[in-house]
Amino acid sequence: MMKFLLLLSLLVSSASSFRLSPRPSLSTKLHEGFGLNIPNVNDAEEITPDLLLGEANYKQWVGSIEDDSFLNRQYDVLGRVRELDLLGVTVESGLLSNLEKQGVDLETLESLLPTLQSLKVLEIAGKNQQLLLNLLAPPLIEGAPLLLPVLSGAVGVGPSAFFGFSGGLLGAEYLLSSTHAQIPFVGLSAAFYLGLLLVPLAGVSAAGGAALASVKK
Repeated sequence: MMKFLLLLSLLVSSASSFRLSPRPSLSTKLHEGFGLNIPNVNDAEEITPDLLLGEANYKQWVGSIEDDSFLNRQYDVLGRVRELDLLGVTVESGLLSNLEKQGVDLETLESLLPTLQSLKVLEIAGKNQQLLLNLLAPPLIEGAPLLLPVLSGAVGVGPSAFFGFSGGLLGAEYLLSSTHAQIPFVGLSAAFYLGLLLVPLAGVSAAGGAALASVKK
């Protein structure tokens, strides 16, 4: 019996002195990138190629892809004016003589420069040069041989011609709106889409009549 108790005490003391070494803890942190360098989609500078940062770089990049792109293409204003002989057409239409009869001369045009500068018209035109050359200049220059005689006749009549034309355009817009007219084949509202052309033209015509009336001697 004594031997059994002695053996049991030895086993207990040995067990108490024996300690298991702690197991290293495993990290449960997840890496959604799976080790890949994924850019921050909320940072425009990080996800945008360097060639697209800045207007100059963008134009250069577009030019490397398409030589005759709209962004870099420039309408040849002087070349088309010379080819269409618009100076000769202007003289033949009598526009200059009619303007002079209405009191618009070189001195009058020079007096308008300070007003244009105060309204920053020249500055705005300079910042939007590409848009003006490629969007507005082509229809104006290409249609000038037909528009100049009509414009000359209107100037010869006086401001009333411009006001009448403006009223006619607004009347046409009112007619389209009141009749709920639609563009054939597409079913779009004629008052809205044609109004995008009629209303600005009416405003330009009215402004031209007002300007002509203010300088008439």
